[in-house]
Amino acid sequence: MTDSNALYDIPGPHARRRHLLYGVASTVVILALAGWILYLLFDNDQFTSTKWSPFLYKGIQELLLEGLGNTLKAFAYASVLSLALGGVLAAGRLSEHRVLRWLSTLFVEFFRAMPVLVMIFFIFVALKVQPLPALVAGLTLYNGSVLAEVFRTGIHAVARGQGEAAYALGMRKTQVMTYVLVPQAVRAMLPAIISQLVVALKDTSLGFLITYEEFLHAGKLIASNLDYDLPFIPVVLVISPIYIGMCMLLSWFATWVARRERRNPKTKAVDVAPAGPQTLLPGPQ
Repeated sequence: MTDSNALYDIPGPHARRRHLLYGVASTVVILALAGWILYLLFDNDQFTSTKWSPFLYKGIQELLLEGLGNTLKAFAYASVLSLALGGVLAAGRLSEHRVLRWLSTLFVEFFRAMPVLVMIFFIFVALKVQPLPALVAGLTLYNGSVLAEVFRTGIHAVARGQGEAAYALGMRKTQVMTYVLVPQAVRAMLPAIISQLVVALKDTSLGFLITYEEFLHAGKLIASNLDYDLPFIPVVLVISPIYIGMCMLLSWFATWVARRERRNPKTKAVDVAPAGPQTLLPGPQ
């Protein structure tokens, strides 16, 4: 029996064996590529004790921890402000007032098309803002504009009948958005929101270009120090997994929130008993 909920034909025995063969071949290729990269690193003496010895010094460890803390600080400010700005701009784009809708659209399209680095440099150089506020402002303007489109698309993705039913009950537009559309749209928007926050987290590394002492800036200071025989590759091998781990932590958090929402009794479907043959309609019989 085929599953009626499937969006495609369920693979048969031959297709499953073919898919297994593809998976095994892809795994072998990936392992071979990883082995080749490790061979090149060992062949170029990138794992010698001389290049890894800087990480044993307390000063280097404190420098990395301070840079990581500055990165998380910039990300925290940028993520909160981006979500707030995205919500405001999305509300403006969904407004019934034409002027407000046009101004919000112009703002979103301009800052979404503007490169993040250009905005950061403009705020830092032209407006003479300190590194941290300049970095946060540039990230907020760009990511907030992108999130505004995510919010607007998510609200439009909710079935049109949901809003019409709420209006039929006498709700105002603010109530319809707050209690009906937004709660349903958030569950659909959550993966896109987390993806954009991951982009904001990675873009905090642009701060080293304006002398903001974030995580990448700390790694650059270590790698460019001639006393440590230029440990560039070890610095990359230390910093990259930490960035990857933070991004994976954000994804895990999004999955946890989604599962909690599904277990929330307020969002669960209510089972309605089917009408029996003895059910009567009100009124004279």
